[in-house]
Amino acid sequence: MPPVPAPVAAFLECRRIVVAGVSRSANAPANAIFRRLVAAGHEAIPVNPSAAELEGHRCYADIASVPGPIHAVMVVTHPSVSESVARAALDRGVKHIWFHRSFGTGSVSPEALATCRARGVEPIEGGCPLMYCQPVDQGHRLFRWWLRIQHRVPG
Repeated sequence: MPPVPAPVAAFLECRRIVVAGVSRSANAPANAIFRRLVAAGHEAIPVNPSAAELEGHRCYADIASVPGPIHAVMVVTHPSVSESVARAALDRGVKHIWFHRSFGTGSVSPEALATCRARGVEPIEGGCPLMYCQPVDQGHRLFRWWLRIQHRVPG
């Protein structure tokens, strides 16, 4: 497997990671990301405005409601709300923001990326921790390879 890109490595070094978009449906991509981050030893914090508890953890309605420091935010929401999620993360001083994307736009929106960059944060655009957190399953290895050659995940 190729080396982990520096922005991804920096993100994965963070301890407290908010996952915005964890769903009441356990099969959603955000839930798989949340579970992998927990399994990898991160303190993952679910955010969903419509749930009080998800995946057995207290869930917060928004980033502003999360107590304590936030080191990184994984955005796995509809792109129409990704800019507001990014703004809330930036308002909390978060320097590591990753926008999920596999096929299609995922959570990426031009406005969200521009907001991050205007505030001095270079976001990670595309892919997800399942492609980098060990152990990486064969499907995500292949997926990472395919998206890399299409320039849809970090180098």
